[in-house]
Amino acid sequence: MNLKDILYKVAIEAVHGSTEVEVNQIHFDSRKIENNDVFVAIKGTLSDGHTFIDKAISLGATVVVCEVMPNNLLAQITYVQVKDTNEALAHLATNYYDNPSAKLQLVGVTGTNGKTTIASLLYQMFKKAGYKVGLLSTVKIMVDDVEHKATHTTPDSLTINYYMEQMLKAGCTYCFMEVSSHGVHQKRTEGLTFAGGVFTNLSHDHLDYHDTFAEYRDVKKSFFDHLPKTAFALVNSDDKNGPVMLQNTQARKLTYALKTYADYKALILENQLTGLQLKINDQEVWTRLIGNFNAYNLLAIYGVAVELGIEKLEALRLLSELESVSGRFQFIVSKEKITAIVDYAHTPDALENVLHTINDIRTKNEQLITLVGCGGDRDKTKRPIMAKIATEMSTQAILTSDNPRTEDPAVILSEMEAGIAPENFKKFITIQDRKQAIKTACQMAERGDIILIAGKGHETYQEINGVRHDFDDMQIVKEMLEQFNK
Repeated sequence: MNLKDILYKVAIEAVHGSTEVEVNQIHFDSRKIENNDVFVAIKGTLSDGHTFIDKAISLGATVVVCEVMPNNLLAQITYVQVKDTNEALAHLATNYYDNPSAKLQLVGVTGTNGKTTIASLLYQMFKKAGYKVGLLSTVKIMVDDVEHKATHTTPDSLTINYYMEQMLKAGCTYCFMEVSSHGVHQKRTEGLTFAGGVFTNLSHDHLDYHDTFAEYRDVKKSFFDHLPKTAFALVNSDDKNGPVMLQNTQARKLTYALKTYADYKALILENQLTGLQLKINDQEVWTRLIGNFNAYNLLAIYGVAVELGIEKLEALRLLSELESVSGRFQFIVSKEKITAIVDYAHTPDALENVLHTINDIRTKNEQLITLVGCGGDRDKTKRPIMAKIATEMSTQAILTSDNPRTEDPAVILSEMEAGIAPENFKKFITIQDRKQAIKTACQMAERGDIILIAGKGHETYQEINGVRHDFDDMQIVKEMLEQFNK
């Protein structure tokens, strides 16, 4: 492929060498470089790709895209200087793979909570409707029926475009994608052509990465600012930030809500452990999902389906067939009638939503035992809030490790404990070992009680000191409940 062709739309500040050269692959990881490849020097949070330019050249790179020109420029190498290599990488990837997103009906879902559920259930719905569909989510990447492992909520630009090209080869016509604030900020979605965007909500999260809540909000908003006129922007108008997302968008503005007037409006008629009975725009539908937060998710899914051309009654029928996503309010009931719920809730808002849902359903004659932790190397300010919510809204709370990563788990737990009010001191215990914490919850539970295991959801590992160990909340709680049934 000719370098000049893949530089289309890249904001070039300077060039040293010829752009009329043939290149093979594009990489931002110098270790992957082979002969005649393009190396893009990305300034990351942990390392700066500019320090690996010489290594990339030694491995065979003939083109270097960088923000700062090296001091020693080699005659046989083409150097392309740009202001932002993240943005350049996005356009290079789009051009290299021949702009696959423009040939798909691509819908991006952003917000603090609900992204995975909405994107995954849209994939499920359109598959049930008979379409070939792609999915880019936290849990997995799907190229129609073929599953690939996901490593980031929003993958890098090369990965996104590669899989979208694979989707096209597989005959996919739709793709549903989680769009994280990190992904938008790092320009991973730059150059993609979206048919629609969805905003779920905004609450306390990622302040380890974004300096302020306003910056976090504005990054989300920039996703909608860049939607084309041909797209739709569907936002939750019950969230005060919903209207903010629409302020500068060129896309067609649409809203969904449970409490306020909206284009897509729902009323919860029944909320049970067996499902939700909803009235959506004057039509009733029974769904298998549970809780107020899922009523919002289902409403967004319905709105997207209708906007993408599925007939309204058919959309409702498909909605009634949807099954919950792995690790999102997944529950089992033991022989002793103890209900164990595993949920990904890892933000204060998400935890509060799940606990509200459980408390709305339960009779209050049973115990609600909540097990919760907070991830290491992440937003520390939410730790005391998570513990406060868990102890206030549960009969008993167990504070434990989530993914401590490189932090000391004891320090994380101490920071969580600081948020607990004195009147709730008797309502919690701290058990650092997560498996032991789950075992203790199962031992404490009696017939009819409910155990909520929050924070990790679908994850099948626990990360400690940079090492991932096998750990599946659902598998462990099943084993423990079976053990205590004997």
